[in-house]
Amino acid sequence: MAKPQSRRELREHCLRTLGKPVIDINVDEDQLEDRIDDALQYFSEYHFDGVERVYDQHQITAADVTNQYIAVPDPVVSVTRVLPISDASTINMFDVRYQLRLNEFYDFSSVSIQYYDTVMKHMRMLDMLFAGEHPIEFNRKQNRLYINGFEWGTDLKADNYIIIESFRRLDPNTYTEIYNDMFLKEYTTALFKLQWGTNLSKFDGIQLPGGATLNGRQIVDDAKEEIQRIKEQMSLNHELPVDFMVG
Repeated sequence: MAKPQSRRELREHCLRTLGKPVIDINVDEDQLEDRIDDALQYFSEYHFDGVERVYDQHQITAADVTNQYIAVPDPVVSVTRVLPISDASTINMFDVRYQLRLNEFYDFSSVSIQYYDTVMKHMRMLDMLFAGEHPIEFNRKQNRLYINGFEWGTDLKADNYIIIESFRRLDPNTYTEIYNDMFLKEYTTALFKLQWGTNLSKFDGIQLPGGATLNGRQIVDDAKEEIQRIKEQMSLNHELPVDFMVG
């Protein structure tokens, strides 16, 4: 079990790090499971390996139109943008894109693709300046995606498709390599130690056979220092940088 691949193996690895079976770790099984849940939650919220960027194709339903929002599944922790909806069906012979392709881009041998690429980038820039991206609102506690700037039922109709760019939490039961992550093992061990010290602190000063005295408060203090150090290293080495807002 040098490389944990499950919750049980992670738990046993962390307990051995604390001294088991040489030392009796006075922590209940339910407490251990709670601390593992806390560690996995912190891992998925702050570690760049705890989430994955995904592009989901979503078909608008009648319920979406009625609610005027899209229900997002729970593993999604953030939505970054909704990709532009294709309006190819509305292009006609009077559209500038139609005329560009008809008159300027009909023959690869005589027309450089660089010209077409430059014109398309210019058009996208004009769209961004005068229309811009449609702002979105998402809160993972609600699991609802609101798309502003569109008229539900007109611009967003039932059976239309949109592409949602988001970050989704990885399931450790599917991607078991998560349990072997160095940060997760160290952080879970520190949480176990804090729980152990908290349990023992209720018996501070009690003298054991042989003259030893329980000192749970010292274990708590040591665990808190370790947790603080681990979180600082997490922010420096494993957390995604904050996006800049330009405007």
